[in-house]
Amino acid sequence: MHLLPLLTVVAAAAVLYGVNRRLGGLPATIGVTLWALVGSLVIIGAGALGSPVRSLASALVARVHFRETVLEGLLSLLLFAGALEVDLPALLGEKALVAALATVGVVLSTGIVGGLTLLVARLCGLPLGLPECLLFGAIVSPTDPVATLGMLRTAHAPKRIEVQMAGESLFNDAVGVVVFFALYQIAAGHTVGAGAIALSFARQVAGGAALGLAAGWAAGRLLSRYCRPPLGLIVTLALAAGLNPLAERLGVSGYLAVIIAGLMVGNLQLGGRLRHLWEIVDEALNVVLFAMVGFEILVVPLGPRVLAGGLLAVPAVLLARLAVVGGTLAPFARRLALPPRSVVLLTWGGLRGGLAIALALSVGPEIAAAPLLLGLTYLVVLFSIIVQGLSFKRLLRPPAT
Repeated sequence: MHLLPLLTVVAAAAVLYGVNRRLGGLPATIGVTLWALVGSLVIIGAGALGSPVRSLASALVARVHFRETVLEGLLSLLLFAGALEVDLPALLGEKALVAALATVGVVLSTGIVGGLTLLVARLCGLPLGLPECLLFGAIVSPTDPVATLGMLRTAHAPKRIEVQMAGESLFNDAVGVVVFFALYQIAAGHTVGAGAIALSFARQVAGGAALGLAAGWAAGRLLSRYCRPPLGLIVTLALAAGLNPLAERLGVSGYLAVIIAGLMVGNLQLGGRLRHLWEIVDEALNVVLFAMVGFEILVVPLGPRVLAGGLLAVPAVLLARLAVVGGTLAPFARRLALPPRSVVLLTWGGLRGGLAIALALSVGPEIAAAPLLLGLTYLVVLFSIIVQGLSFKRLLRPPAT
């Protein structure tokens, strides 16, 4: 990660945030993405007319290293900040449904998206085999907590739907990353047995959960006794920034550890100043991340066949989401007395965001279809953030009678 290009993007994100507030008034994450996308398209148009501005801007965006910036920097902080906001008792009341969506749901969605993407590839003439299509399914199946929580802040969804969406988006990321790297090994031609995948999955999840519980408990004891702003900031930053690298050394899921620690700390009686500080950090990092998503179009390969494949991949991903949500909610519908239109709201509100792009950028040159996977992922993410994100609040309105 190069500091100067990143600071340039941060400055651009701040400008776009101001522009959005003055002109559009859209939710910050959606507005910043949209304005960054518009600016990027203007740069692409100028490049087509012979201006060197596109090559300069593309080089700058490439040097930010989106994957490393997100996976090794922003994501842990954003997951922790998001977990602080979740009502833990309410989440525990939805634990069975959230667990089903975040585990079995991710696996089933990966398979369904993979199968539908293989059909899309045949229709559009894209050189994708089943392993690559399943890898794409693993990339786009987890809902993005950053995008989803950002949308929920302004949507005012029913409390139970909000808790279900927030809980699922937080936990299915940890599961999705494990599934992604297992399928990555298979797509790269390595022999990986089902037993080894299951063992790795169990170790990652159980180990990450144990680490998060231990760290959250220790931090909670410390903050309960000495909850002064300087110490509270140091302790929470240590959890948010330090747990993921520690978990990597232990071979367990760092994101899951960060989420669980954040949930535990978030339900303590923290000082108002500390909570307000994390709200500011969360909003600032969200603005930077979604500006990066909009600018990323400068370096994503988007040829005519990829555009056609992306247009067909969007309904394929939504159809898979609908099948998984509907199938998962069916056993719980009567026992949990779910709110009306839960299937529709959970399907349309399951946004994809920066994590999906970061995972797509993790696919190396040993997989020849890596540029195609990145292009398809980017188009699905753009549709998710802009179209689904903007229309979700309208979907919450009761149907006209």
